[in-house]
Amino acid sequence: MSLHNFIVGAPQNKPQVPLTQDEIARRAPSALAVRPYAEMSAKYSYIPTTEIIAGMAKAGFMPFSATQSLCRITDKLPFAKHMLRFRHLDVANSLVVGDVIPEVVLVNSHDGECAFRLSAGLYRLACSNGLLVAEAEVMSIMVRHTGDILHDVVAGSERLTEDAAKVLGTVKKWQQLQLTDGEANAFAESAHAVRFADGDGQITTPITPDQLLVARRREDVGNDLWKTFNRIQENALKGGLHAVKRDENGRRVRRVSTREIKGIDGNLNLNRALWTLGERLAALKQPKVIDAEVIETNAA
Repeated sequence: MSLHNFIVGAPQNKPQVPLTQDEIARRAPSALAVRPYAEMSAKYSYIPTTEIIAGMAKAGFMPFSATQSLCRITDKLPFAKHMLRFRHLDVANSLVVGDVIPEVVLVNSHDGECAFRLSAGLYRLACSNGLLVAEAEVMSIMVRHTGDILHDVVAGSERLTEDAAKVLGTVKKWQQLQLTDGEANAFAESAHAVRFADGDGQITTPITPDQLLVARRREDVGNDLWKTFNRIQENALKGGLHAVKRDENGRRVRRVSTREIKGIDGNLNLNRALWTLGERLAALKQPKVIDAEVIETNAA
């Protein structure tokens, strides 16, 4: 089991209010570490995340969310993996597609567990779930703990923000794609396997794919791909689904409830996997363009 399984602190601040340093300290104290983990080698280039936060702020990016992993090794906890979600103020103050705001997601640690990683994300005002865009849509950026890290992180964030139009274009496209019941069920079944299958691909939970399609709010009621994706994503991440597990004779064994996925790695990986499933379904739904020359040739 990973050493980074749980998250300290509440994941999301008020939608339009950036986090203060005190709020970051409560949610992700390791992000404010003033030195690296004691066992790091001399080759490790330590740049405090606080410098990244300050540099991002100068470039117009402010943190709106902060979380960190718990660690079984107690003395590594103050240096553990943490995740900050930034929005450029020009974008955060003027929503581009309804209730969707582009974000830059930064993951880092000061214990050598990971390099700086930047990813494109989306935040919906209608819910507290941060969506992660798959690498196939907008490439994630890795920044090693060497060289001019601050410059590389800020430059990478600006590149991801410039690509936000592409991501928001995907949202618009998904909003226009209506799914049949069969397509929605197929999406839910694939997401169910991603969420619940073990390493051998076996699924033993009594939670059903249909439960992933249940809307938790009025805004998510509908048959388009975007609303379907958001229902599945929230149910898969937030937990709170209930079912009764029975033995081979149909006798009740116990009641099962799903838990919220709080681990940073688990959250990011599931988010990306669900986005990829949405991309694949969207590709299948796109009308095929037939070359006019081929039509003319066949007609002749």
